[in-house]
Amino acid sequence: MRRISFAIAAALALGVSFGAPANAEDPQPGPPMVTLPDGCLSQEGAKNEDGKWVLPDGTPTFHVCKKDGTLVTDWYTYNGFRRYHAECHVCHGPNGLGSTYAPALADSLKSLPYSEFVGVVASGKERDVGGTKFVMPALGDNLNVMCFIDDLYLYLKARAEGALPAGQLGGRNRDPKPDAAREYEKSCFGE
Repeated sequence: MRRISFAIAAALALGVSFGAPANAEDPQPGPPMVTLPDGCLSQEGAKNEDGKWVLPDGTPTFHVCKKDGTLVTDWYTYNGFRRYHAECHVCHGPNGLGSTYAPALADSLKSLPYSEFVGVVASGKERDVGGTKFVMPALGDNLNVMCFIDDLYLYLKARAEGALPAGQLGGRNRDPKPDAAREYEKSCFGE
């Protein structure tokens, strides 16, 4: 039970609203994608904080580069790819492109704010389309999801912005795992 409240507490600490946002019909897109001075792609205003890229408001963002003709991502975006394919792709399809019963997250994250993404993943969501109920289960107690919610968001946001094309990311095509990521993972799993 302590772990469940940790995941929900973490989401609440991020300012997540678990209800529908006031402007649910018209969510605003995030900052545009730009080419950074290092030649890599990210969102405008992104900066590196100990290996994790964030926007000025603290929202996590991706960092994708082409080096010697090879696509290379930051560790967290790569980890999001791994976690997505371990937990989410069965419903939301390979590359976040959706299925007959779950939306294309690569499209949704073009305008879905970070806090709403965390809220939906943690609390779940139900919608009725023409009498058919579609249910996203609440995953707030799933540590394999909630401990890596930022990483999942980064992978899907990079896909949504076109910075990360569909396909496999090889294990060598990423930045090394930062020490901060190792420490966070241990603390999140209670080690």
